Amino acid sequence: MDISSIRKDYTLKSLDISDVNDSPFEQFHQWLREAISAEVLEVNAMTLSTLHADGYPNGRVVLLKELDYGFVFFSNYQSEKGQELENHPKASLTFFWPELERQVRVMGTVEKISESQSDEYFLSRPRGSQIGAWASPQSHKINSREVLEERLKEMQLRFEEEKLVRPPHWGGYRVLPHKIEFWQGRPSRLHDRILYEKNEAGAWTISRLAP
Repeated sequence: MDISSIRKDYTLKSLDISDVNDSPFEQFHQWLREAISAEVLEVNAMTLSTLHADGYPNGRVVLLKELDYGFVFFSNYQSEKGQELENHPKASLTFFWPELERQVRVMGTVEKISESQSDEYFLSRPRGSQIGAWASPQSHKINSREVLEERLKEMQLRFEEEKLVRPPHWGGYRVLPHKIEFWQGRPSRLHDRILYEKNEAGAWTISRLAP
């Protein structure tokens, strides 16, 4: 397979500073609505990149579950990503919507959301997902899948007797951005890139970047 010959020219849309909202959150909402309308597959999927203790960046795909004054996702606090965020509470997010030839990159600090917010979301999940959060020692090594299936059975039996509540080691994180870049694919790789940066006064400045 000749991977080097795989290419696509982007021609659908353009993006200019005069086109974007003053708020990057409003701009993101607009693009997200358009992505939903375009039936983008896994439209709220985003690559979360954290910093491993050895200095290597570490990425994985998670799901955006809320957008308020930050980007909210949920995880096991004891997972690899949870431990990395505990030690280095900074992260980047990348959304890619190929159907619209668009990408959004987010960079910011990370905080845990409130316990009440985590409780509310946890109780909205399907019961199987709730029990799975108790059963899986996320990111830890296990000897076989049977270990996981046995833990699941144990939790299913346990919560036939007990009220099913959120595990204390599971909850939400919020990425508080200081940079958000909107990327629109253009012909000949001369893509449009619009960057929002938060200044010391807390206001957003907008710039165009060379592709």
